[in-house]
Amino acid sequence: MKIICIGRNYVDHINELQNERPSEPVVFLKPDSAILLKQHPFVIPEFTNDVHHEVEILVKINKVGKYIEPKFASNYYDEIGLGIDFTARDLQNELKSKGLPWEKSKAFDGSAVIGDFISKSEFDSLENINFELIKNGETVQKGNTNLMIWKIDELISHVSQYFTLKKGDIIFTGTPQGVGAIKPNDLLEGYIQNKKLFRIQIK
Repeated sequence: MKIICIGRNYVDHINELQNERPSEPVVFLKPDSAILLKQHPFVIPEFTNDVHHEVEILVKINKVGKYIEPKFASNYYDEIGLGIDFTARDLQNELKSKGLPWEKSKAFDGSAVIGDFISKSEFDSLENINFELIKNGETVQKGNTNLMIWKIDELISHVSQYFTLKKGDIIFTGTPQGVGAIKPNDLLEGYIQNKKLFRIQIK
């Protein structure tokens, strides 16, 4: 399975990191070794002093697809989830300044939190899903899918032009504003519309 991540898909997040608004989705990958095992804490790696949380809506692909048109994209997923794209921000900034790929800062072991999934049939509209990340009892990130620059079906169509999508692949759809550093003993909890989908202890 592949983990396909979308960067810069919320305007306020683009602004908070002082990035340029892209003309098309920013796409990068994480290997399956990046998945944080269930019930395991996230251990801050030794190579970074500045890991940031980025909470994101997830989509799980349910069948093989290539060159998918946006109008058919909804046939390729049944479930919506929530996760975290952990980012070694100091390392990412260093790599970006040199024009180098981001993988070491984005795709390291344990950097992909994949929480529980909910049937998409439970939502009145996939373009109006509230989600949030709570750190130590306080909401630090809050988003809604209506703020996405590119909606879920548009992302699936775009990604499928480059990568064949297969059953079990997961798309991270981008993070809203409010990203920030984590430290040992932090507790992160992720919610979609009052349903808790993950709980992560930081070590």
